[in-house]
Amino acid sequence: MLGLKIIGLSMKKKILAISGSTRSRSVNLSILQHIARLMADRWEVRLYDGLTQLPYFNPDLDQPESPAEVLAFRKLIAEADGVIICTPEYVFSLPGALKNAIEWTVSTTVFSDKPTALVTAAASGQKAHESLLLIMKTLGVALGEGADFLISSAKGKVSSEGEITDAFTLQQIRSLTRSFEAVLAKVPVKE
Repeated sequence: MLGLKIIGLSMKKKILAISGSTRSRSVNLSILQHIARLMADRWEVRLYDGLTQLPYFNPDLDQPESPAEVLAFRKLIAEADGVIICTPEYVFSLPGALKNAIEWTVSTTVFSDKPTALVTAAASGQKAHESLLLIMKTLGVALGEGADFLISSAKGKVSSEGEITDAFTLQQIRSLTRSFEAVLAKVPVKE
């Protein structure tokens, strides 16, 4: 079958990565950047940096004429093959900016059956991770077995240069990417 071109085999999955931290050099951002480098041959990762530009959630504004920043955020989620969220824990909960962003999606179906991976990287993180899991499952994401994990004492596992220095954390990240890949494999690549 000379001359036959196979289309789509080399196309990368489009992944939207969202850091729950608004710090410019956060541990969470470093983890997402590590995942992006690790999977660069298979995924096209876009790091979302607009959490602070989203207005405070107001149900009165949640309509077809929603603020432009909100519409753009929803569109990024809808167009992605999958979403990875990596968040810290603030006062035993999710950071307000991340929670606000998620609230802007509640009246939509952008997260319904969306392959999603969840990482909480914090000093403790258990309460934030439980909250994130509950919220995202309520939104109906496709969360594969092993596509979420908690990194406690996260600052001690990432160097000041943003490199992950803990062998177990690196192993967890590899395991997460494999689990996430299994869910992504069931979804056609977005053109």
